[in-house]
Amino acid sequence: MARVLVLTGDAAEELDSMYPVFRLREGGHEAVVAARTARPVKLVVHDFEPDCDAYTEKPGHLLPVDVVFGDVNPGDYDALVIPGGRAPEYIRTDPDVARIVTYFFEQGLPVGTICHGAQVPAALGLLRGRTTAAFPPLKADMEQAGATFADAPDVVDGAMVSCRGWPDLPEWSRAFMQVLERASVPA
Repeated sequence: MARVLVLTGDAAEELDSMYPVFRLREGGHEAVVAARTARPVKLVVHDFEPDCDAYTEKPGHLLPVDVVFGDVNPGDYDALVIPGGRAPEYIRTDPDVARIVTYFFEQGLPVGTICHGAQVPAALGLLRGRTTAAFPPLKADMEQAGATFADAPDVVDGAMVSCRGWPDLPEWSRAFMQVLERASVPA
């Protein structure tokens, strides 16, 4: 089974983070959570309310961290997942995150981005020429990064699987697991 690195941090969206971790573990894979520090990250819950033009944010659960970014050897992992929420806007500036994410793209390994998670490879210039989904208000950001934006729940571009946000997680998860299983089959 695959060993999958999940890059996250404080203010990551709870469903974007916990759903893939649990789904990977349910599928017999090892999900390893990485963050800037070893303490549990503080997740948030984003929701859509009828009297609000933007999503709202409430405190969520804590997510235990298995490894810090600086200690990650990307060669020890078969795939990468980057959950959304607000965490991507600040982890994308971490030099270890850049090292890790670039490795996965250069090696053509499975990469899953959820919602705002696409901000990380976008900031690193890794989406140029690719098709990606992301939280719809990020369309202009994705296009400025050289990507084609797709407003869909399960966009597969080679080994990269992306979606718009937590409402898409069933479709995203199904597509990511298929890409992961294809990548895990010995040639």
